[in-house]
Amino acid sequence: MMKPRFELVRVSGAPVSDEELLLDLRSVAKELGRTTVPQKTYGKLGRYDSSTAIRRFGSWNGAVLAAGLEVSNEIDISDERLFENLLTLWQHFGRQPRRRDLANPPSTISQSPYLRRFGSWTAALESFVSYANASETEAKQSDAPGGVTGPKKTGRDPSLRLRFKVLERDNFACRQCGASPAKSVGVELHVDHIMPWSKGGKTVLENLQTLCSLCNFGKSNLAPSAG
Repeated sequence: MMKPRFELVRVSGAPVSDEELLLDLRSVAKELGRTTVPQKTYGKLGRYDSSTAIRRFGSWNGAVLAAGLEVSNEIDISDERLFENLLTLWQHFGRQPRRRDLANPPSTISQSPYLRRFGSWTAALESFVSYANASETEAKQSDAPGGVTGPKKTGRDPSLRLRFKVLERDNFACRQCGASPAKSVGVELHVDHIMPWSKGGKTVLENLQTLCSLCNFGKSNLAPSAG
């Protein structure tokens, strides 16, 4: 004989706790398969009124952050962060990102900030390409320590500009095996030093290459052979 199952039914008008609000936010995020929950979307799928969350946590973004989620409509995002997100998508897909790509990982920024800043998706892409394809002189100066070129050792991490130049030069494909996310789902591209940085290799276009994660992780930290 089955044991009776008891369930608590909320009394009409009973106040909702902060934890119940946050649990429901996480539940909606799980249903969406995303780490962001826009206020309008929650209004359709959530159990409670979004205004309650706003009163409790000061703003909708405050409630989202309290639930351990990501903000989907952040204000005043810097151009650098907007461009970094575009490069992440370009690198992930191995092609020019489409506006709908902003709605899913690995994008961490929705389309709204791009439209507010640049007026249109096309203008956002044009601005990114113009920034990324800045003159070599400007790129080298910005990549070098102190903003000047010279014999000083370069920093280890290539700038956004430099990463884009390497990926674009290599057609967003691994230079060792030819793998590309544009052809095979799941391929992850890295920008790697040919002469290891730890061995004195510089972070410059000529010493960088595109490798897939498998080729990069299988590559030892040795200088390339002279053959």
